[in-house]
Order: sequence, then C-alpha cells, then structure tokens
Amino acid sequence: MAGVSDKIKSIVGFLTSGFENRDDIFEDMASEMDEYPVSDNLALEPMYSSKPTQNSNVVSHPGFKGYEVVVSEPRSYEESVSIVKQLKDKKTVILNLHLLDKEQAMRIVDFLCGATHALNGNQQKIGDSVFIFTPSNVALSSESQKSKFIRDALWNQPQ
Repeated sequence: MAGVSDKIKSIVGFLTSGFENRDDIFEDMASEMDEYPVSDNLALEPMYSSKPTQNSNVVSHPGFKGYEVVVSEPRSYEESVSIVKQLKDKKTVILNLHLLDKEQAMRIVDFLCGATHALNGNQQKIGDSVFIFTPSNVALSSESQKSKFIRDALWNQPQ
C-alpha cells in the first residue's frame, strides 16, 4: 500500500512543482500602476498603443467583400435557380414566400433545401412563409421555445 501512496505523492509533487509562491503579486501590480500619470484618479495616457505597427504581417484579403444577406421574394418557381446561384456565391438568402400559392412555395422550399444541403449549408424556418438559407461559411443557431420560455420567466419576474 505504501507504493500506491508514494506514486500519488510523486504525481501531486510533479503537478505542483512548477508553481511559485506569489504572495507579493499585489505589490508588483501596485508598483506597475505607479508608472501611469494620473490626474484626479484618472489615467492620462496608457502605456500601450492601439495603433498598428509598420512591420505587421496581417494583410487584408483583396477579394473579401464581407458577408452579404439577400432578401428574395420570388414570384415563380423559375426564380429558385437564381437563388441557388446566390447561395453558391456564399450569400445568405432570406426567402419570403408570401407572394406564392402554397404548392409553388413548397416546391421552391424543397428545391432550395436540397441545394443548400448539397452545398453543405443550413436552412431554417424563421416565420410564416419566411425561411433563411445560409452557405457553408455561415452557421445558424436558434433558441428553442423552451429556452425562450425559461429566459422570459427568469427576466420578467416581479420584483
């Protein structure tokens, strides 16, 4: 049994051996704070600069134009091909189907869901006759009805 306890002591000793006893950490912080010029307990100028340095290796991507969201209100099923082209161009599409009858709206949604799945994108219904389709570089997250109810119950309690 002594062998097991010796092993545990050696492991604990190994894990804690790298830590220093830092009782004077607050004194170090206080001495660093003395370097700032202050007036009425407000720092006048910081010791650091937020300006980029001349030798920065970070460059902007010349082709990146940002993320684009397109709102589409198709009037026929034939317009669904142009919506898929927008998804292929990495644009998020919000689809409002209020101008179509139920049968055409279902055909367009089915077609776009298949195309979005083929492009590794995401789709979600966000309202009556309103859907969102995102390309693979955009993630969708949603809050369930149960979590909305819990959140509202916690924040809307009488005080």
